[in-house]
Amino acid sequence: MNPKLNMDATFWNDRYAVADHVYGTEPNAFVAEVARHIPAGPVLCLAEGEGRNAVYLATLGHRVTAVDQSEVGLAKARRLAEASGVEITTVTADLSNYDIATGAWAGIIATFTHLPPVVRHRIHRDVAAGLMPGGVFILEAYTPAQLAFDTGGPKAPEMLMTLAELRGELFGLEFEIARELERDVTEGAFHTGRGAVVQILARRL
Repeated sequence: MNPKLNMDATFWNDRYAVADHVYGTEPNAFVAEVARHIPAGPVLCLAEGEGRNAVYLATLGHRVTAVDQSEVGLAKARRLAEASGVEITTVTADLSNYDIATGAWAGIIATFTHLPPVVRHRIHRDVAAGLMPGGVFILEAYTPAQLAFDTGGPKAPEMLMTLAELRGELFGLEFEIARELERDVTEGAFHTGRGAVVQILARRL
């Protein structure tokens, strides 16, 4: 395997094994912007790490399940939830073999969930099937243009995403927000500075 793609549980456990939340405790800005579009119901947060999005969505009244391969990150997510006065469910799993329940979710969230293409294609197919009618998928990720900024994200181009690719991978969803842009990202030590991102809000009709 390309070593640039080998961001396994050990990698993430090591990254999260510090006192601070390395991506901060506030939700992703795009998630906060569009969360009102999630209908009532359960929400699934993919590659949720230390729990910032999951906890925020729980404060809005959603029943949230946070999935990540890092036990260390999810332990911090549970502590953040407790400190915020909410409950979340955590599942330790590698997305390469995690099954998204069909038709089960009012919202699915993936922020900076950068995966090898073969895994990403399957996950996005399962995301489309996993939403309830009316449910939404919220995604923000770095595009290949991010390589010029060096302010976060993987260095392997194949793990970055374009809007055109996402439209093909999320067949069956209607894109209500679909844009590539540059923005200032301020999310802890590892996502800070100007970034090139793709943002989507896509709904299952």
